[in-house]
Amino acid sequence: MRDVAAGIGYLFKGQRWVAGHARWWGFGMIPALIALVGYVAAMVALVVWSGDLADWATPFADDWASPWQGLLRGALAATVVVGGGLLSVVTFTAVTLLVGQPFYESLCEKVDETEGGAPAKPDVPLWRELLVSARDSLSVLLRVVAIGVLLFAGGFLPVVGQTVVPVLGVLASGYFLTVELAAVALQRRGIPQRERLRLLRSRLGLALGFGAPLVLLFLVPFLTVLAMPGAVAGATLLARDLAPVGDTGEEGADGDDTEEEGAGGRSADGAHGGYGGRGGHGPEHDGRAGRSIDFSK
Repeated sequence: MRDVAAGIGYLFKGQRWVAGHARWWGFGMIPALIALVGYVAAMVALVVWSGDLADWATPFADDWASPWQGLLRGALAATVVVGGGLLSVVTFTAVTLLVGQPFYESLCEKVDETEGGAPAKPDVPLWRELLVSARDSLSVLLRVVAIGVLLFAGGFLPVVGQTVVPVLGVLASGYFLTVELAAVALQRRGIPQRERLRLLRSRLGLALGFGAPLVLLFLVPFLTVLAMPGAVAGATLLARDLAPVGDTGEEGADGDDTEEEGAGGRSADGAHGGYGGRGGHGPEHDGRAGRSIDFSK
């Protein structure tokens, strides 16, 4: 329970950080606003064209008598709209992080600077950052979909499907939301996705305490826009707990002692203090780090 409380604490600390840095709060909302406009436009188009889509998908019902044709196509159109809405909820954070990669990289960097012990920035091309970011987000999305299918099937179980399954859904979504939000800060520390997942599983209470409340908050798109900068800031603070940057890690970032630091950079308590020592020039470090917008002046 201590880790759960700590995760909730990081959520509030992140919101408090952006409240104390108002221009960074506004700066961090830009990608979420862009993504929201795109999603709203897509949903409006889906609603407008859902009837035509249902007609196209059910040519066999052209000769059906009323009311069966209308019931079938109306149900299909409603399913398409609801499915699109659920997909937008699941993918909104990943798309926002992808769109806002340079923005959130800068925000993470600023949080690290104000807290002390910021990792060195590796030199990674923007196209490579976006490519790996999209790949990692797709990997997380596939995991979420797989778990969602299982939970959907469990929803048909009497009692359990109406009580336990929704709770499990929020918890699973919270874990993967934390994975997505912390990815920016952890990638800055040279930690690949597989290791990020392992780190967060080892501190599951911390991940759930941070992510589960955000899942409920992010069900409201407008609140997502307002809370996203603080969520990224809080995830950066959480990442500092999971993988603090030590002095040796920062030296290793220059690339001179990469092999030595990569082997010996783990801190005594299991936190990966030396991940910065993997450097930004090898194949391990091909993600989100290294491209940022200088907004500090």
